[in-house]
Amino acid sequence: MVVKYRFRLYLFTLAMLCGFGLLVFRLWSLQIDRREEFAKMIPGARKERARIPGPRGEIKDRNGVVLATNKASFEVRINLAEVVTEYKRVAKILKLAVPEATFETVEKGIKRRKSELDIYQIFEETIAGRMREMGVHKDYAVDSLRVHYRSFGGAVPWVYRDDLTFAEFSRIAEHNLGLPGVTVAERASRVYPLKAIACHILGYVRLPDDQRVSAEDRKGWDYYVPDDFGGAGVEKSFDNYLCGKPGVRVMQRDQRGRIVGEVDEEYQESRKGNDVHLTLDVRMQIIADKALRDAKIGRGAVVVIDPASGEVLAMVSVPSFDPNQFIPSIQQSDWDALLENKTVPLLNRAVKGHAPGSTFKIPISFAGCLAGIQKTPFNCSGSVTYGNTAMQCWIQRQGGGSHGTLGLSDAIMKSCNCFFYRYGNAAGIANITKVGKVLGVGERTGIELEDEDSGILPNPDWLRAHRPAERWSDGYTANTSIGQGMVLASPLQMASVTATVANGGKAWNPHLLKRVLDGDQVVLDNPPSLRGDLSANVKADEIEIIRKGMWKVVNDPGGTGKSARITNVEVAGKTGTAQNWRLDERRVKHDDNHTWFISFAPYVNPRFACCVLIQNGKSGGSCAAPLARRVLEQCLALDNGSYNVAIEALPPAVGHFNPILAVQYADAAVPVAPGTDEDGDVGAGASTVEPADDAAPRVNTTPNIKRKADSAGSAGSSSGQNVPQAVPVRRVGIFNRSSSQETKPSEPAPSGGGFFRKLFR
Repeated sequence: MVVKYRFRLYLFTLAMLCGFGLLVFRLWSLQIDRREEFAKMIPGARKERARIPGPRGEIKDRNGVVLATNKASFEVRINLAEVVTEYKRVAKILKLAVPEATFETVEKGIKRRKSELDIYQIFEETIAGRMREMGVHKDYAVDSLRVHYRSFGGAVPWVYRDDLTFAEFSRIAEHNLGLPGVTVAERASRVYPLKAIACHILGYVRLPDDQRVSAEDRKGWDYYVPDDFGGAGVEKSFDNYLCGKPGVRVMQRDQRGRIVGEVDEEYQESRKGNDVHLTLDVRMQIIADKALRDAKIGRGAVVVIDPASGEVLAMVSVPSFDPNQFIPSIQQSDWDALLENKTVPLLNRAVKGHAPGSTFKIPISFAGCLAGIQKTPFNCSGSVTYGNTAMQCWIQRQGGGSHGTLGLSDAIMKSCNCFFYRYGNAAGIANITKVGKVLGVGERTGIELEDEDSGILPNPDWLRAHRPAERWSDGYTANTSIGQGMVLASPLQMASVTATVANGGKAWNPHLLKRVLDGDQVVLDNPPSLRGDLSANVKADEIEIIRKGMWKVVNDPGGTGKSARITNVEVAGKTGTAQNWRLDERRVKHDDNHTWFISFAPYVNPRFACCVLIQNGKSGGSCAAPLARRVLEQCLALDNGSYNVAIEALPPAVGHFNPILAVQYADAAVPVAPGTDEDGDVGAGASTVEPADDAAPRVNTTPNIKRKADSAGSAGSSSGQNVPQAVPVRRVGIFNRSSSQETKPSEPAPSGGGFFRKLFR
């Protein structure tokens, strides 16, 4: 009997287990295995693809020092279409009308007024009130909200806050808002750890621009979050490399449109953009920057180039700015201060054209080599007459009479104007133009900065195009030959000219891009490229005549650049001082001469070519040469390992218009010798067409400016608002009125959010 009952018990247990097994299998099949199939059958259930922007790549110097990187920032994004959909659903339940507003538009030249959904009123009644209660509300521009909704609806999220602190982010994340369309997200935000160091090269980034997002870009995305993009400098030039690779997040919504989960198997992580390594050596950048600051230079530039490759090792312009001001967006007051600053800190003087003065006698020397007159002596009698104009040499104006008969090397050393008036005309403007093209003078060098000036190398064609009433003459050629008149060249161009002399005639394209890396993998290696080779047409001994003249400028007792001497190092250089005038706000004319010094060192096997520009200096010999000495001396010591530079952040350098009589460093071994700083740069009757700095283009792309909130966006009140593109119809809050209540224009918008808190709690 016992066996019989046990058999029945076992049979019953087996049946139960099989039944439960079948039930579990069926549940697995329906709820897990066939989940997607049934999800598609639910009315309104859908998946949505959201684009996740990738972090930008880093910008580093040639040694891997980080110049631009990313930090975590937090923002509140609003899907306005979701907010509107949920608002309409609640309004339908309460039997209330959806608020509308009117706005003004222009169609075919005719102004029209149109009605649209009042997104401001809806946002205030549903979202803003709850944000205020949590203490995370921030003033916003109502006009920006309206334009965004009008343009994109919910395809591109509206960024309500882009500057959440971590505490605010945590507060929102901790309290599940349950509000439609509201998401908080972590975003990679740009940061420049060295502040003003290399600011004119780095530029800045802009926040995602809705207007850059085309319909084609949004195709295939339900929720499109755009990328930050480069607004200026190499951030803009190399944006295609730095821009991150977007990821994909797929959200599952139920039949009521609520997010019920994320489809993990379809998630694709975003990827950081490529790292861009520049040719800059940040240590040399700091050396040049501090040399300008320590000399209290208010406006000027320094460029250091490797003569063997054209790589730009340092490029500094003062005054400067802190690019972190632009991240995530710059305050209107800060932007106005930068624009209204008469010293123009946004201007990169290293790539802007200035009258080069006597430094331009070096490319003229090459033109004479092409003409075969490099060994022909010319006489300086104190002045040369062209037409009815007597063009003096500087020595005559100083009461010294004349230089007499000179060869090319001595003419460079003494910076004799009369010699180069005659020499330039003998070479001919055609050869001067040909040399300028090879050296990159009078046209853009091609460096990877969009704000580079081409400068001006005038010739008959240029004169016909810009001054058709005038005819080219020998007087024009004479003025061009001493770097005055209509000639404009940038410090970058003159540094490149110097590098060509230093290396024996090879004109390398100056460049900033060293390589592009994706992790450890090289995406792009940027080798040096040759712009032209003067050594193909000019013999080495002829180029040596020019080099020897630059050596004499620094090392001969009669040279104008003796203050550039470095102990145990042979330096070659050329001084320059160009006439310039500045008009103040009262249109009063002030002397604002530009003083130059171009140099390379060592004389044998040169390592560095350097150009220094100082505005409102007395002369190149007393102002620019000592500064060049400082830069070259420390760069050479750094190169041989006997000097070290602390890599530290620097605040913006402050500009001024104070005259610079001389530059003297406390630890300088060679003081500025009195009476040896006359450069012989200013030709009689010379005039410059150089534009004033405050008339120069300051930025080619306007940054993100933090828009000032109007009265409605700052207080949620309708009183006194002045929105230029839309005038809202004021209403009582949806949660504070019944269907029988009518609109009252004077009543303020409510804090709102109560009904939604109950609905989604």
